[in-house]
Amino acid sequence: MKAYQPKRHYRWHPGFVVWVLHRLSGLGLAGYLILHIWVLSHLMRGEAEFKRVMDTFESPLIRLMEIGLLGLVLFHGLNGIRIVLMDYGPMANKESYVKYLAVTFIAIVVLFLIGGAAMLQTLLIN
Repeated sequence: MKAYQPKRHYRWHPGFVVWVLHRLSGLGLAGYLILHIWVLSHLMRGEAEFKRVMDTFESPLIRLMEIGLLGLVLFHGLNGIRIVLMDYGPMANKESYVKYLAVTFIAIVVLFLIGGAAMLQTLLIN
């Protein structure tokens, strides 16, 4: 019997790329959660301290980063739902994997464009 030879290289197929992006978006959301808790912790120091911290986050760059946060949330959430449906639900048929992946990305892009446009509009008005 021949011994199992471990793979030395990853294959860059859509499933692997989405797997990596899902982990990176999770790390990004965890980083945001830490920052969010840090900002809210300033409420315990008083309203003036909280306002000082919030004023630093009113820059246009931070507002653009909030649009990126919308993208992270949409990708991580909808991709997570896709993963659950593929593992346990009606999408368990692996032959149609790329079709479901494409539908998920189309939904992410459409929702991102709708939400991002609204967020960008408020950024440009203010």
